Parts: sequence; C-alpha cells; structure tokens
Amino acid sequence: MKADVVVRNIGVLVTPPDVRHPLRGRAMDEVIEVHDAYLAIKDGLFLAFGEGDGNEHVEPQTRIVDAGGKLVTPGLVDSHTHVVHGGSREFEFEQKMRGVPYLDILKAGGGIHASVKMTREMSEEALYAQSKKSLNRMLAYGVTTVEGKSGYGLERDTEIKQLTVQQRLHEDHPIDIVSTFLGAHAMPKAYENDRDAFLASIVAILPEVKEKGLAEFVDVFCEDGAFTVEESRRMLETAKEHGFKLKIHADEVVALGGTPLAAELGAHSADHLMAIDEAGLEALAKHDTIANVLPSTSFNLKSNYAPVRTMIERNLAVAISSDYNPGSSPSENVQFALNLAAIHLRLSPHEILNAVTHNAAWSIDRADKVGRIAPGMQADFVIFDAPNWPYVLYRFAVNHTQDVYKHGRLVVKNQIPMWEEIDHETH
Repeated sequence: MKADVVVRNIGVLVTPPDVRHPLRGRAMDEVIEVHDAYLAIKDGLFLAFGEGDGNEHVEPQTRIVDAGGKLVTPGLVDSHTHVVHGGSREFEFEQKMRGVPYLDILKAGGGIHASVKMTREMSEEALYAQSKKSLNRMLAYGVTTVEGKSGYGLERDTEIKQLTVQQRLHEDHPIDIVSTFLGAHAMPKAYENDRDAFLASIVAILPEVKEKGLAEFVDVFCEDGAFTVEESRRMLETAKEHGFKLKIHADEVVALGGTPLAAELGAHSADHLMAIDEAGLEALAKHDTIANVLPSTSFNLKSNYAPVRTMIERNLAVAISSDYNPGSSPSENVQFALNLAAIHLRLSPHEILNAVTHNAAWSIDRADKVGRIAPGMQADFVIFDAPNWPYVLYRFAVNHTQDVYKHGRLVVKNQIPMWEEIDHETH
C-alpha cells in the first residue's frame, strides 16, 4: 500500500514491542530497535516501518520527510497531570525550601486549597488560555497524549468548568486529553466536621459528568489528611456503578491501603506510591493495575522516590508521568521526569521508554491507539535531536525534541509548536 508520508533517514527508531498487554517486570526492558529506518504513514495511521528508505510505499503524491539521521520514538504519553487549574503557587516555595511538610501547608489553607480558590475565581476563557499554554509546552517536549484531572473545584460549578475546559482543549489542541474527575481531591475546611456530606456532594456530580461525557475516569486522593480508605472505596465504587473507569492517588506520604483498594476494584492505575508497602506491592503483582510513578513530585518535595526497582523485580507494570500541577510538580517537562527515573529510580533506558509510552497508554485505556509504532496505530511520533534514546536520558534537563507529529501531521517544528500556523499539506 502506498503512503501519504514516508519518513526516511531515521538513524534509529525505537518502539515498545507489538504486544496487547502491559509490559511487566523484565519484559519492560524489551524494545524494537531499527537502525537506518523508515516510517510510512497512511490516513493518519502508521502503515509500516523497517530498514531502508521505504520506496515500496512511495508514489508521486507521497510527502517525503528527511529525519536527518536522528532518533524517532512514539509520541510520549503523560498519564497523570492536573493541566487545568487557576493561578500558581510560587508563594509556597519558600515554605517548602524551609522544610515545611506539604500536609502542614495544606492544613494552613495552602496547597490544594489555594489552587481551589484561584480556580474558582478564574473564568472559563482564562482557564482555557492558561491550560492551552501548558499543553503547548507539553507538546514541545514530545507529549502527544495526556491525562488531565479536575479537582480544583471541590464543588459542582468549578469541577464542571475544569472538565469543560479540558473537553474544549481535547477538541481544539493536537494533544489528546483523557479526562478524569477528581472531585474528591481534598476535604474543604467547611466540611471537616461533616465529611459524609462533602462526599455526598461530590458523588452527586457523577451523573452529570457522565451524561455530558466530561470524564472517562474517576480518581480520589487516598491519603492521610485527605480521604480514608473507606471514603475512597465509597467514591470509587459509586463511580464504577455509574460506568466510570477508576484511578487512585495512593501511598504518596503514608501507606493507608489505597493501593490494595485500587487493585481490588480493578483501577487502571495507582499513582504516586512513594510510600508503598508490602501489601501494596503484593496487590499490584496479582492484578492488572499499573503502578504510575511521578518522580518530578519526589524531586520537588524532596521526598522519597517510589521503589521502582523493587516493583520491577516483583513483576509489576510501571508507568512514569510528570504529575504536572501548580504545587508539588509545577513543570510540564516530562523529559525531566524521565531523567529522574534514570538517575534516582535506576531504570534502564528501555524500561523508561516503555513506561512513558506503552504502559502509560494502558493506564489511561488508550493502548489500542497510542504508545507504540505499529501498523494501524495512531501516527503520533517524535523526531529527537539525538543519536539514540539513552542520550535523551543522559543529557538531563534539556529538551531534546526536534519535531512532533500527531496523526501523521507536523505540529512542532524545531521545538516550536506551530499547529495553528503550519499548513500541514505543504510540510
């Protein structure tokens, strides 16, 4: 079959293996690597790839792209973000540098509560503009699919506003956004003496979110100072009854039992896991729930990193995300999260690639579309200004992206998002 686009002169193409399940344990170190490669695209999907120039897929109308001997990978999947939020929290930075624990900042009205106030006060259009700017930054780092959570409203109007902005951005922006409802993100001070009433108010939003198609997943922050295991169970079981898929913030500071709960309920992922205990490891080893780790958060909070080498030794499936948010991880740079995964989590380059593509896609139920270069998959890929994948991890805190393609169309050129300006038919 002839192609619409053929990318030639790829120095090395690296992609996860063509499998229909998450990669676990030792299998996370397996990739397909092709040198002197080509990549063929038809109708926005990958048609073929392999060694050589792909001439068998070329006709007069085929657009030829020269990769310049550089690295090509699938588009990166950032499977845990809080991309839509109001304002920022640089005013807490000095407190953090003095060593004030995050839970103490939260109790004093900072943290999530501060972002809730700013998000409530910001108009939908202002939220859209700020979030679009963040998405452009993510795109420039090679991210082509993200998960985005609400959770900075804690009441109906603002939660719906956040999710509506995400829906609009999903429709308007090249990055695909998978939306998650995180109404149970923190306990408002007004409800501290009536926690059941707050949970009931959040549960009451679920039918509207489902009816309007504003979210696919429901998440809850199961943590000391946030929600107990019992409260988290109530939230997630009700969400499941309404037809939502599940996620959970678990074991970030204290191992309360959120990770076993995630596994028991069939959540797609349990996220954070810096404080995971033996019960959590055992639960994830027996179930399909993916361990989604967020090293940028550990870096910024100067806290423990998730024990990922142990997770892999225990045959778990691991994903890596940026956790972009205004407090604990105020950076859209997922490449930096990958640098940290190499340096602090001691993951191999292949394990890291699989964690931020294939397994990340599984954690947001998009593995049938993104996360691999394979015939029939969405033609989302990155040309890195790098000779190989280990180089991207070795040269830390640098954006190695050159060009980004979404559905086979150029959306970032020389690190600059140009999707609103580029005439895709002429590039």
